[in-house]
Amino acid sequence: MSHAALLESEVQRLTRQLDTDPRHPQVYIQRGMTYFKLGHIAEAIADFDRAEHLNPALTPYLWQRGLAYYYAERFTDGAKQFEVDLTVNKHDVEETVWCYLCQAQLQGTQVARASLLPVRNDARPVMAWVYKLFAGECEAEMVLAQYRDAGRREHFYSHLYVGLYYEAERDALRARPNMTYGSPAVTTSAPTFRLTRPRKRPPEPVYPPARPRCRAEARA
Repeated sequence: MSHAALLESEVQRLTRQLDTDPRHPQVYIQRGMTYFKLGHIAEAIADFDRAEHLNPALTPYLWQRGLAYYYAERFTDGAKQFEVDLTVNKHDVEETVWCYLCQAQLQGTQVARASLLPVRNDARPVMAWVYKLFAGECEAEMVLAQYRDAGRREHFYSHLYVGLYYEAERDALRARPNMTYGSPAVTTSAPTFRLTRPRKRPPEPVYPPARPRCRAEARA
């Protein structure tokens, strides 16, 4: 079974779960993430919105929606999402960089760089170099050189963020080869890797058990 078929199967499984009990925001987030990996960006945003509606406390944790906004070219919404995210996760280079990327699409890289928040405690060495790149403290080739012989994940991330850096700079010739390095498509590869990272989560609310459905409801 192909990777896309597995993702479609996961969407169907999560949809059945929501049909049984539609009150669990984390299930909407899981389905939204799966839609996102499939490149179904509008459907992903809709699920993240449903999760937020069910539990408004999730808003600063919906970094996945910020990514979806970026790929939907809703850059104002994306910048707002990442700004809120950073109120609870200030030491994450990626949150800061994605906020920069949204702002760069709206106002240019000079304004975005001037608004770049300081991040000092991200434990991942590759992200330290990514931050230097977006802060204007090193060149893209320096980032790639640092991780040319690194493991697959570090190698991927160095190329991904160099590609996104060039995209912000409106340099398509150098952006796309890096963002698609080792992967068939940006809209599936970049989100897939981005969504595998463990993230902080707020406490999940406790829900009463679902009311059993009668047969008529089940047929509807």
